[in-house]
Amino acid sequence: MASLVMTIRETLRYRGAIGQWSWVLHRLSGLGVVLFLVLHVIDTSWAVFFPGLYEEAIASYQSPLFTIGEFILVACVVYHAFNGLRIVIFDFRPDLWRYQGKAAWYVLGGTVVVLIPVFLGMFSHVLAHYGEEEVFVLGLDKVIAGQLPFIAGFVVAIIAALVIGGAWNAVAGGEETTVSAKNSGSQLERFWWSFMRVSGLLIIPLVFGHLALMHIIQGVFDLTLSGATVAGVATTGAALSNGVLTDIMSTNMASILNGLNDTGTATEFVAERWNFLTGGIAIWRIYDILLLILVALHGFNGLRYVLTDYTMKQPLLRKASIALTIIGGITLVVVGGSALLTSVEADAIHTAQESICEINPDHADWCVEFGFGSE
Repeated sequence: MASLVMTIRETLRYRGAIGQWSWVLHRLSGLGVVLFLVLHVIDTSWAVFFPGLYEEAIASYQSPLFTIGEFILVACVVYHAFNGLRIVIFDFRPDLWRYQGKAAWYVLGGTVVVLIPVFLGMFSHVLAHYGEEEVFVLGLDKVIAGQLPFIAGFVVAIIAALVIGGAWNAVAGGEETTVSAKNSGSQLERFWWSFMRVSGLLIIPLVFGHLALMHIIQGVFDLTLSGATVAGVATTGAALSNGVLTDIMSTNMASILNGLNDTGTATEFVAERWNFLTGGIAIWRIYDILLLILVALHGFNGLRYVLTDYTMKQPLLRKASIALTIIGGITLVVVGGSALLTSVEADAIHTAQESICEINPDHADWCVEFGFGSE
């Protein structure tokens, strides 16, 4: 870890060109995106498997702490995308390298230009939410408590990676071998080098489209608005009476899907989006599957680069770092993919309603009317 300490120390002391700061910001923004990616994919999968937990997660996302984090996240995504594009251009056109300093400034300028209208759009959702007469804010203690399972998961993953790394190190030996340019190891690294560039280019329009739909056109506060439309989904029917599914267990799911979030649950929002068909094709499921696979592989391979950079002289930690990124990438694709390939059922929406009334009994009159809450 001495190399990591040295990098931080020398970066803070650095007085040279902007290239060093672009390198640092690219890594920091990438790490921030990967961290949120883990939370977001697992949380969203709960809409299918544990709808009550998903409603609790969305209540946390609507808290001031996560609201600030959302702005930071979007800034990280925009900067990382633009700077990644700069890297790709110079990798394939090394003759332009003499312009890399100017390009780094262009990336910063372009990021600011894009973020100004984006932040204004996001802030309008924040103002609209807190401008309501009665605003429910989940307590900070509950927000933090909700993240404890993720922290525990990270700890378990790190322990598992250390065990795997230790076994791998024992079998392969503690000495790192030099890989020649002709063997399979080098071929694999060349593949990942190309994958990072190609996937980065493919991710940009996908992730920007996702940001536009889920952070600008609609924000996290819109996920729990009764009767609200769902961005990217056509409205096909009238709203349900009082926005409540009164006989949920006998309700046909197809009759619920109308392009409106009748119940005001985040679970129904996901159901409307993922079950929306265009020409018989669930376009948003396909969109999210492509985004999930590309971002998970790109993000965790980038994390591998970062971790192995600082463990080159420590074979055990280097192998554990590789194991950790493999565990993370596979887990995310399997969990997120399983949710995307599974339908959100009507009883999941009922469970979500109950959960909302437990989180905030005053959320709606129907909490008491239908026995979900207590007077």
